[in-house]
Amino acid sequence: MTKPSLPELLHAAVTAVGGTERPGQVAMTEAVAGAIDDNSHLLVQAGTGTGKSLGYLVPALAHGERVVVATATLALQRQLVERDLPRTVEALHPLLRRRPEFAMLKGRSNYLCLHRLHEGVPQEEEDGLFDQFEAAAPTSKLGQDLLRMRDWADETETGDRDDLTPGVSDRAWAQVSVSSRECLGASKCAYGAECFAEAARERAKLADVVVTNHALLAIDAIEGAPVLPQHEVLIVDEAHELVSRVTGVATGELSPGQVNRAVRRAAKLVNEKTADALQTAAESFERLMELALPGRLVEIPEDLGYALMALRDAARNVISAIGSTRDKSVQDEDAVRKQALAAVESVHGVAERIANGSEYDVVWFERHDRYGASLRVAPLSVSGLLREKLFSERSVVLTSATLKLGGDFNGVGASLGLSPEGTEGEDVPVWKGLDVGSPFDYPKQGILYVARQLATPGREGSRGDMMDELAELVEAAGGRTLGLFSSMRAAKAAAEELRGRLDMPILLQGEETLGELIKSFAADPKTCLFGTLSLWQGVDVPGPSCQLVVMDRIPFPRPDDPLMSARQKAVEEAGGNGFMAVAATHAALLMAQGAGRLVRASGDRGVVAVLDPRLANARYGSYLRASLPDFWYTTDRNQVRRSLSAINAAAEAEGK
Repeated sequence: MTKPSLPELLHAAVTAVGGTERPGQVAMTEAVAGAIDDNSHLLVQAGTGTGKSLGYLVPALAHGERVVVATATLALQRQLVERDLPRTVEALHPLLRRRPEFAMLKGRSNYLCLHRLHEGVPQEEEDGLFDQFEAAAPTSKLGQDLLRMRDWADETETGDRDDLTPGVSDRAWAQVSVSSRECLGASKCAYGAECFAEAARERAKLADVVVTNHALLAIDAIEGAPVLPQHEVLIVDEAHELVSRVTGVATGELSPGQVNRAVRRAAKLVNEKTADALQTAAESFERLMELALPGRLVEIPEDLGYALMALRDAARNVISAIGSTRDKSVQDEDAVRKQALAAVESVHGVAERIANGSEYDVVWFERHDRYGASLRVAPLSVSGLLREKLFSERSVVLTSATLKLGGDFNGVGASLGLSPEGTEGEDVPVWKGLDVGSPFDYPKQGILYVARQLATPGREGSRGDMMDELAELVEAAGGRTLGLFSSMRAAKAAAEELRGRLDMPILLQGEETLGELIKSFAADPKTCLFGTLSLWQGVDVPGPSCQLVVMDRIPFPRPDDPLMSARQKAVEEAGGNGFMAVAATHAALLMAQGAGRLVRASGDRGVVAVLDPRLANARYGSYLRASLPDFWYTTDRNQVRRSLSAINAAAEAEGK
């Protein structure tokens, strides 16, 4: 039988999901197939509505060898596993003459642990967080959740937390799950043969396509102990999030609460002298943290250095002692031992990393009103790590609606460890960038309005002129507004102000679950939804409910953000433009994501309004505007109000 062509396969897949082929989707499919065949790397910008999932799934399934697909959000993982992959596999089966297998794989703590479910959490006399099932009152929310999870364990096939509906709190889930460090291992666990996490790993080993998340991908690359099955092709969707997720995985944290938990767990397993040494070191560390002020530590203060070395050494001795002694009087000893080791090893690892110091790490204090102070350490850059661990061993395809910032791929490419196109050398992976466009007619469907007449926003203080402008725009739009704010304080201030001025519902992030807020926003076109970071990227509401997207200001990172400011300084010391490479790139990416909330379907119309004159007046404004969809651009406030009123009137005439 003749091998089916790529166009045949794509046509069959698109037909199966009830869509139509688009030029950008065809171009993307061909480019992904070419990168896989050439064992090269590809960055693909595919705008909303392109159908990029099929653009990479079809060549991945046709490839015949295992492909890993990593995404950033649960929503896309579910879409791939529950909708796109089943339909595509069925459509391609007759043409490929085989039925490709697919599987989802997450980190171990995402799966129900049967050992912990049945044997209970190892007791901690002073830690009320980990209650036993028997201790949890059935009338309490925690008790009810635990009983419900026990029943669910008998029904679920996956044990995946995300399959539990409704969900449970992190506190409840912590009592039925374990980290990879706490796991006893299938061979030592009485429930190893039934383990949900092990079953997921076995399914992944047999699958042609493995769907995972950025965090697990980062763990697989960073920690050296493979958690993903061998694969020669990696596809990273929502790739604009990858650097942030990898940085998160590579970030260490040390807090008094964490250290004290490690002390309590270790005390049951080691002699008094060893336990006392860790206790003393913990108390010294806690006293220092009580005085800690937020901010970066360019150099580690002497007293903190001594405290960290004491923690490191005491933790190392505890680890050695736990490994060499076995207290038969401890009930469920292996689980207790594993949990204690995991806690102490975490303290040892972070304390040693900070105490040893590295020019490639950034260290800072953070303080939370609820949790107190913590000490954090993160890599100055993850580009070298990605270049070495991700791009050196396989073909990688990275795709997103926002990879081309300021008109090219170089900014995102550099953050990933890829040099500008055409400058590849022996140590730099060869790659190509491709923008397949969008099926939407952005200049006709949307307006980019910059409120040039407003005062430049400062770091603090009210913005009366901005509030006036916002109220006028929302009123002209008849509601239908998604307000994207640079801080929760700004979002709250705007919500309170407009609730007093306008007779329309103003929803505020945090007053209800995000899912419920978005559902309410979509259901009533007169409603507005205001919020911060997760709304910039997490809202997909096509139709008349979202016809005005407002950004209160350009979302530059805070000047006192330790990691961002350190990265900016490092670029400047190397002779580059730190502001453009770090701050402007960060803002461009967020603004591109935010502006993408407006046009989600071919019939959508509306305005993206940026209430920050710097987008029109500053030298970097053109770079930021070039990163946004190609909307019709104006600074004429009267024209925008007329346009919004007309769009609102048209929607009302259609009964929407």
